[in-house]
Amino acid sequence: MTQREMLLPEFEKESANTRRMLERIPDEALGWKPLESSWSLAELATHIAFLPQWGVFSIEKDSFDVVKDGAAVRRQAACSGAELLKGFDETAAAFRAALAGAGDELLAKPWTLLKGGEPIFTMPRLQMLRLFLMNHLVHHRGQLCMYFRLKGIPVPAIYGPSADES
Repeated sequence: MTQREMLLPEFEKESANTRRMLERIPDEALGWKPLESSWSLAELATHIAFLPQWGVFSIEKDSFDVVKDGAAVRRQAACSGAELLKGFDETAAAFRAALAGAGDELLAKPWTLLKGGEPIFTMPRLQMLRLFLMNHLVHHRGQLCMYFRLKGIPVPAIYGPSADES
């Protein structure tokens, strides 16, 4: 079994879980944040929705720089739940397509995250996909669950029953 054959079912499961979360976000709550220093619900959900793009970057490019023209690369927050779902569906599909063409040899090659041209880290692409796509997605989805709890938005079942769906 190839690395991509092992990774794809996990990505499909996490994608379904993530989409269930994104589907629950009410447009009227997008501007809310639990603390002034926190991301708004829209900023956090936008980050989550477009995280599969990191998978595409890690397969198709040898590196990615988080700084462009002296400023941090940051996507503008979505304005609606529909925009979040569309972005997630598109980036998840793009990742699936990129992964379909990635063999074990490519996934073993190094990939580098840069900040202003300076390396932050270099690791094999497969490790990048596990840490900065899969684990990162789960981490931020956990934050989104906390936002849901504080806003009274029902949390869907993810790895088992949810108190909101018993």
